[in-house]
Amino acid sequence: MDELVEKGKKRLEWAREHMEVIGKVKDEISERGHLEGKNISMALHVEAKTGILALSLHEAGANVKMASCNPLSTDDSVAEALREEHGLDVYAKRGQDEEEYYENLNATLEHDPDVVIDDGGDLISLIHTEREDLIPGIAGGAEETTTGIVRLRAMEEDDALRFPVMSVNDAYMKHLFDNRYGTGQSTMDGILKATNLQLSGKNFLVGGYGWCGRGIAMRAKGMGADVMISEVDPIKAVEARMDGFRVLPAEEGIQKADFVVTATGCKDVIGEDEIKKAKDGCILSNSGHFDNEISKRSLEELSESSREVREDVTEYRMKDGRKLYLLAEGRLVNLAAGQGHPAEIMDMSFALQMMAAEYVVKNDDLKPKVYDIPRKIDEKIALLKLESDDIEIDRLTEEQKNYLEGWQEGT
Repeated sequence: MDELVEKGKKRLEWAREHMEVIGKVKDEISERGHLEGKNISMALHVEAKTGILALSLHEAGANVKMASCNPLSTDDSVAEALREEHGLDVYAKRGQDEEEYYENLNATLEHDPDVVIDDGGDLISLIHTEREDLIPGIAGGAEETTTGIVRLRAMEEDDALRFPVMSVNDAYMKHLFDNRYGTGQSTMDGILKATNLQLSGKNFLVGGYGWCGRGIAMRAKGMGADVMISEVDPIKAVEARMDGFRVLPAEEGIQKADFVVTATGCKDVIGEDEIKKAKDGCILSNSGHFDNEISKRSLEELSESSREVREDVTEYRMKDGRKLYLLAEGRLVNLAAGQGHPAEIMDMSFALQMMAAEYVVKNDDLKPKVYDIPRKIDEKIALLKLESDDIEIDRLTEEQKNYLEGWQEGT
């Protein structure tokens, strides 16, 4: 146990050293005092960068309870270090079953939260379905990922959402960098760690060309893969084509693909029809939040046997003789098989989470809906990031400001 704690301590120290933005945000929020004494319940991937968010909130005066938002994404060394070294209430372990998962989510709610920080929407959904008694005391929440925002907007549309939630996912300083550069790099990390295979010269199919899909495609192309894109959105499909990628239906692309990654937030992106036509030896992986983008049910039904051939790699021997490989049980390959996004990326995203938590606490007149992160907060994080990288930018002169705000003068 001591060895595990020591490993977690080192990972937390390394992450903190490379997360200057959240450190500056923590100092400012501590000085303002809005989070002092507030109870915060969190459901996030429990690993080093998330640990720094939890510690930063704690150091700003909040009482933090944290669970995992995914059964396979917990770094046990970090969870143990947070518990043993820092005294935080962390309810998470890698490989927890569904019953444990929901027990742990409920455990984070034992202190009647003022603020909820979620990734994927399970914690907020649980509150609205089974813990409605807590709602009057909740000032608001913050949601980290695309999947969660889709769920929350559906709740808002149905008039089911009963407290305000900040859409951290849609902030420019989140999706432009976290979803694109973070997911792109960490997905490659997970695939390479799980398989130890070459990407250069291979056919690589990306399901979805949102910000995450863009990042994955960019990184795969950069590593020498021949990248194909499948999409349902015609505008994103045109964009993918203009970016130089082949665009085709998933059912066609999978016949050529050596590697497949899904990143859509939708279910059955790779379903029965695609699995029936998948190339022999195809490696299937997912970077979407839930493990339903690749149909595991279809894999089971169409195969005669399955076995683990390598850590985080399950081989399915199909009834027609083909072999298909599923990484990390179809869960987020970048966290279940890798170490997640780079620290410098999550530095910006979690700084936004901290500021979103402060925002809902100090603005007690917000209605129960999904709110975009205010532009001023986005720009604040951007300026802090530039400052941490020792980068200066130009500023408009008063004459330029007047010119841009006017309409009569054209020269």
